Amino acid sequence: MNRKPMLALLGAALTLSAAAAEAQVYVRIGPPPPVREVVPVRPVGHPNWVWQPGYHRWDGGRYVWVPGAYAAPPRPYARWVPGHWARRPGGWYWMDGHWR
Repeated sequence: MNRKPMLALLGAALTLSAAAAEAQVYVRIGPPPPVREVVPVRPVGHPNWVWQPGYHRWDGGRYVWVPGAYAAPPRPYARWVPGHWARRPGGWYWMDGHWR
């Protein structure tokens, strides 16, 4: 039996089960305005790293600022799409940032 298709199916199943297990948390209070960050100089030796801006994270009872950071893109020409808070009828919820 060829193991590659079996491993691919297993990987897909694990990914889907992890995504399904992730619960969306709604917050009744909207997030505060973003903190103005001073973007530091890109680290030496990493000309392709991309700045990922900071964001407010909900910590069960209040928003906490998570500072921005540089990150290595997963592939050439990848673009970082920042996460953001979205308002829905149930309240505010966080949409994670991702590479495109």
